Amino acid sequence: MTEAPSSPPVQSRTEVAAGVFSSPHRWLSLGMFALIFLAAFESLAVTTVMPLVADDLDGWSLFAVAFAMPLASGVVGMVIAGNWADRSGPFAPLVASAGVWLVGVLIAGTAVTMEMLVVGRFVHGLGGAAVTVPLYVIVARVYPERLRAKVFAGFAAAWVIPSIVGPALAGLIAEATSWHWVFLGVIVLVLPVAAMVVPPLVRARDRLAGDPSVPWSGSRLAWSALAAVAALALGLAKEFPDPWRAVVAIGAIALIVVAVRPLLPAGTLVGRRGMPATVLVRAVVAAAFFATEVYLPAMFREEYGMSPSLAGAVLTGAGISWAFASWLQGRLIDRVSNTAAVRIGSAALVVALAVVLAVAVLHWHPALAFAAWTLAGAGMGFMYPRFSVAVLELSPQQAQGFNSAALTIGESLGASTSIAITALVASVLAAGGYTTEFAVTVVIALAAVLLAPRVRPAVEAA
Repeated sequence: MTEAPSSPPVQSRTEVAAGVFSSPHRWLSLGMFALIFLAAFESLAVTTVMPLVADDLDGWSLFAVAFAMPLASGVVGMVIAGNWADRSGPFAPLVASAGVWLVGVLIAGTAVTMEMLVVGRFVHGLGGAAVTVPLYVIVARVYPERLRAKVFAGFAAAWVIPSIVGPALAGLIAEATSWHWVFLGVIVLVLPVAAMVVPPLVRARDRLAGDPSVPWSGSRLAWSALAAVAALALGLAKEFPDPWRAVVAIGAIALIVVAVRPLLPAGTLVGRRGMPATVLVRAVVAAAFFATEVYLPAMFREEYGMSPSLAGAVLTGAGISWAFASWLQGRLIDRVSNTAAVRIGSAALVVALAVVLAVAVLHWHPALAFAAWTLAGAGMGFMYPRFSVAVLELSPQQAQGFNSAALTIGESLGASTSIAITALVASVLAAGGYTTEFAVTVVIALAAVLLAPRVRPAVEAA
């Protein structure tokens, strides 16, 4: 995550008085919101149709890897885009990131083997995660300070809408045509988005200039690449025969721990009270939530015979409850502390995942899993905004960019590592019905509950 330049650009009186959708900002705002919308739709749609893809391409052995791959490669993309934006401004990395993302979507959408699809997921993960970094820099440099919160609220809304309609729509598209069009349809929609975004950025190029004296951070890039490779190796560990399976898994986990340390605040991996623990808890709750989300539509299709559109609808409930809980915590920000919000959210998450596990083990009615996943979304929505608030409050100004980026890096690596571990444990125990996968995510969520009190800084806790 990069920071705004030390000297704010000079803006005219008209621009300062303008709103997010007024003449100076209208097309840029709409274009950025649309870009976030498409990225969110593609992410949620893939979760819905991936069981169809695995069936069609005979690729269930790589099912978990297909989800872990873009999360891992995205860590590298974020580091490159952040460094590039500091040096050259956000325009070039935005265009490059979007281009790489589209190439990856094209590869995945035309895949005829699961291996080809995994390669596509790697490429579009590399670009998709990187897109957000220059967008944040653009907000800091083009919009006056009073409008930035509204722009970020628009980004959040652009994620909420796909979570409501995306999963079911993706299922309907796959049923009516083919799962390929869930990927390829996004490419067609990007062209009008580019027409909205590029012209206003060209006009604002003076404000978007970078600082060529900023060096390339080769060490951060190397560590991020090592972390991504290790995460992917962990995802493939289950394909090795014993005893090499254990050797590869243990070695990959060790490499992830070593490589991620320079990318996170000191003390994160040991849960040091305050800001480091905040980064860690967000990584842990992301690991529990997103690893469960990967397997829910698959369980509904395999265990309950649901159509892809109906199986994807479970994600809609979580999207709505996430949005509502995010709004609610904003209204309670003066009454509920950051630590309390995280404790409440993590407790709701572990209860919800425990119910999902019970549904898988006891074959209860799937409506209970839908209700539980809606509760999980509410728990995430209630605590997720507070992670960013807490980190910015606890960070010195010169470390706000690094620590904010650490939140996203931790989230990506936490989710990709969790998805890989659930698949590995399930392959070792050979248990059916997704019980093993959900049992692992419940344990991870319990760890978040135990760590949540450490979000409070040491001074407040004394």
